[in-house]
Amino acid sequence: MQGIQRISGQGRRFLFLQGPHGPYFNRLGRMVAATGAEVWRVGFNRGDRAFWSDTASYIPYKGTLEQWPQAFRELIAQKSITDIVLYGDTRPIHAWAVQIARAEGVTVHVFEEGYLRPYWITYERGGANGHSRLMELTVPQMQKALESLDMELPDAPARWGDMRQHMFWGALYHWFVMTGFWDYRNFRPHRALTVRQEFLLYLRRLVLMPLHRWERMLATFRIKHGGFPYHLVLLQLEHDASFQMHSPFKTMSEFLAVVMEGFAKGAAPHHHIVFKAHPLEDGRVPVARDIRRLAREHGVADRVHFVRGGKLARLLNHARTAVTVNSTAAQQVLWRGLPLKTFGAAVYAKPEFVSTQPLTEFFSAPTRPDSRAYRDYRHYLLETSQVPGGFYSSLGRRELLRQVVDMMLQPEDPYDALTSGKAAPRQQLRLVT
Repeated sequence: MQGIQRISGQGRRFLFLQGPHGPYFNRLGRMVAATGAEVWRVGFNRGDRAFWSDTASYIPYKGTLEQWPQAFRELIAQKSITDIVLYGDTRPIHAWAVQIARAEGVTVHVFEEGYLRPYWITYERGGANGHSRLMELTVPQMQKALESLDMELPDAPARWGDMRQHMFWGALYHWFVMTGFWDYRNFRPHRALTVRQEFLLYLRRLVLMPLHRWERMLATFRIKHGGFPYHLVLLQLEHDASFQMHSPFKTMSEFLAVVMEGFAKGAAPHHHIVFKAHPLEDGRVPVARDIRRLAREHGVADRVHFVRGGKLARLLNHARTAVTVNSTAAQQVLWRGLPLKTFGAAVYAKPEFVSTQPLTEFFSAPTRPDSRAYRDYRHYLLETSQVPGGFYSSLGRRELLRQVVDMMLQPEDPYDALTSGKAAPRQQLRLVT
């Protein structure tokens, strides 16, 4: 059996930082440890502690944010860390860790929500979203990497997947953080709201889900049966990292004002506009109120609609165009070949796909994306950074763990591995709900 090299974590030392709400990082850490690697977890609050089962490998951090960079340097030196694992790369503790890890030659494994959600998650090395290597890769480079591959692509997802589990784990996580604050007195959330406010918003969303469902069904029915052409606006969470870190706007009101003015000046007088809220919109920002106010100011109140979350496919099926800052939901727009206008940095914002027209001109006579080029782009993502599965449902975690640990142990990142022909085998898509 000489000459056979098997995948192993021997000699690797993984340090986990903050992960998605729920048990995913705990399950991932246990499987990484099963490969022969050493695994450690830094916890910054009681919520992190609650979802890590191995007390021996748990390292509580109770210092301040200002003390964290030096503490992190000392930690990776003391434990001889070779790899760090984190969810999202923009929150301050992660941004510092990524910067220091790169300088020290430590491999950075970044997880994020799927660029092709909901049936995939994103796994990359070094950074995600606006920090992803996809920002630098061109479509011709992707097409060249795909030349030797032949794969039938699955259909575009039509729904989010495990939204109820997402909200449940989020509420539970913030409950642990809130009730165990005395153990981590220096912890500060990376968002503007307090932990108590975050918990109450999650709880409010869970309680109001039935009411919001009926409200959404009524709004969607009116749009579907209204018989008018309409443009769709894909809204995001104002506090989301992609919106705050990779767009020209600081508030959702700024974006809404730009879109409403462009629609009022550029769209045909019989066209309508539909603003679709993010599925996790929780009311911390008065989006619906701002839309009503702006519609009145521009004299288009009878042509403006607001839909609270729900399935995107039902609205896309009859839309003329779509506008967003940099929402990943725009991938579904491009899959359908609809004209798309974006304002922020996004991994899909390639010149082949996204309109460069001024907004008024876009609403008047939009240019269509190159659908063949987008199909190649999507194929490239499915062969590299998009992994079947999800963070929040038990079935989604099982599907994800079947593949992602092998990818983490590979010496090359998913993009280089595809180019070199050493990519880990990809499993066929199985729906996770």
